[in-house]
Amino acid sequence: MIKIYGIPNCDTMKKARKWLDNNNLKYEFHDYKKQGVPEHQLKKWVKHAGWDTVLNKRGTTWRKLDDSIKVNIDENSAIQVMLDNPSAIKRPILESGKKLLVGFKEEEYRTLV
Repeated sequence: MIKIYGIPNCDTMKKARKWLDNNNLKYEFHDYKKQGVPEHQLKKWVKHAGWDTVLNKRGTTWRKLDDSIKVNIDENSAIQVMLDNPSAIKRPILESGKKLLVGFKEEEYRTLV
């Protein structure tokens, strides 16, 4: 079963969900805004992909953080930032079996078919 995590109005999320739909892949969507981010899931993603991959440093949520947080960021503080600000998590995060995909790249998604 495919599970995809993110925010529904995110353009990258829309692309990923459209790709899954167009390829007739069934998935469950987990909305960070409504359902929050399960801490154990976030820690699993960080362990697998690295906190610097999971943390979205290109978004407005990151830019709005206090500079003292950004300068001293490490794995533990990054996890806390993402728990406190789910919009700071790169989107989408897709889990399928043992596979974890961070962000949307069509060539990576093709491995799901």
